[in-house]
Amino acid sequence: MDNQKQVDLLNDLITLNNDRVAGYEKAMSDVKNENVDLKAIFQKYSEQSRKFSQELTQAVAEHGEKADTGTSVGGSLHRAWIDVKSLFGGSDRKSILEEAERGEDVIKKAYNETIESGNLSEKVLELVSAQRAEIQKDHDVIKNLRDSAK
Repeated sequence: MDNQKQVDLLNDLITLNNDRVAGYEKAMSDVKNENVDLKAIFQKYSEQSRKFSQELTQAVAEHGEKADTGTSVGGSLHRAWIDVKSLFGGSDRKSILEEAERGEDVIKKAYNETIESGNLSEKVLELVSAQRAEIQKDHDVIKNLRDSAK
């Protein structure tokens, strides 16, 4: 296992989680009163990604490296969440949830690719796998809400 590859993968997840926070914060500011229930869900996922970023930052520090703490300015996966953030202005419930699901697809894919890379220590793999399980549950909640939206 290459320490630098592991750190790079973790930094990508940190950045993507930070983008997820920004995306959901944008969504919360755009959600209208008739979809107020979504604000609570988006708040929960935003807080969750802050926690994930902190945990990943600690894992990077344990490997003697400095974590990336900002949001993205490049990279295709990161741009996808940025694109989602810009589209959250949709007014109807279904379009809001479709964009949220797109964002969840992006982060879910990044977690899957990170785990499948084979570049994580056992301890870090455990952390990333636990986070991925929560991300998968979140995705499923958003998908179910989208499927039931009119």
